[in-house]
Amino acid sequence: MKTFDDRALNRARLHRQWLTERRDATPLETMEHLVGMQGQLGDPPYFQLWSRLNDFTTDDLSTLLEDRRAVRVVLMRGTIHLVSARDALTLRTLVQPYLSKTVFNGSEYGKRIQGVDPEALVEAGRRLLADKPLHVDELGAGLAEQFDGYAGGDLAYGLRGLMPLIQTPPRGVWGQGGGLTYASTGQWLGADPDTDWDAALDAAIPRYLAAYGPATIQDFQTWSSLTRTAPAFARLRDRLIVHRDAAGRELYDLPDIELPDLDGPLKPLLLGGFDNILLSHREREFVISKPAQKKVFRQNAMMKGTILIDGLVVGTWFTTLKKKTALLTFEPFESLSAKNRRYLEGEGERLLDFAAGTAETRTVEFT
Repeated sequence: MKTFDDRALNRARLHRQWLTERRDATPLETMEHLVGMQGQLGDPPYFQLWSRLNDFTTDDLSTLLEDRRAVRVVLMRGTIHLVSARDALTLRTLVQPYLSKTVFNGSEYGKRIQGVDPEALVEAGRRLLADKPLHVDELGAGLAEQFDGYAGGDLAYGLRGLMPLIQTPPRGVWGQGGGLTYASTGQWLGADPDTDWDAALDAAIPRYLAAYGPATIQDFQTWSSLTRTAPAFARLRDRLIVHRDAAGRELYDLPDIELPDLDGPLKPLLLGGFDNILLSHREREFVISKPAQKKVFRQNAMMKGTILIDGLVVGTWFTTLKKKTALLTFEPFESLSAKNRRYLEGEGERLLDFAAGTAETRTVEFT
């Protein structure tokens, strides 16, 4: 049994997240290793992959979405995730109990459809989406015809919590706009989620640990939004190993994963918005301090990209991309050394080459 302080957890988890060095993996392999990537907006997953992969281009991911090998769908924590087509089904089975429980009380939309029969709403949605995707307004109008007295937009929002609705391209395709169009998994992927929740849970725990461990049961529950998962960890305990953190809490892990030997400082790093490493553990001080959390986690649920120095969040960044100009703005929370500023300038230039390679003028600035 090993005891992990915050620095050891930082190194282990950054290594599991493929953030200590870029990998020669495919985007599909990466999103499956990470068990999905959160992205309410279309662009953040591209930057999340750029931080992890060598020679990654925007077309590499856009093609996966257009070919239906990757999809955008509501999953963990009730948020939009980019996942492989295969994971869209298994992970939706995993989180469906949480989504079903919160669909009518998790937002103002849901509260306005109190009294709607969930099974009837799902059946109506299946009929409407049986043959082709529908714009959210079309879907809402069709639902409103069947549920008198309720707004179509509220009904469509409720439906996406009760059945998996795929956000179809061009949603999520780099550089493209377009309205929100939904498809059912049966129509878009040719299959629907399984109903064996226990099997989905037992499969998800080792995958979570492979990408986020060592971790507590509470960490897994933060990532998934599920509760009462301790019995599953007990079932799997013979297949796992147990360490402890500095507070004495049990940290579960897989026995066949070698812990990294990363005692020295890490290079500065740019993470895309909503990156997994910041959102998937109960206690996050191993990577982002309490004061920094208040600056990064905004009330409107939007997240800028973040700057990591020696594995810790020290600021944010964002891009302003126009047809002929591209600007990357760094917003550090503290003064940076000249060496780190130079390194970040170089990384910023590489990021703009990736995101706006055709822009005539590309600029990196510090506020």
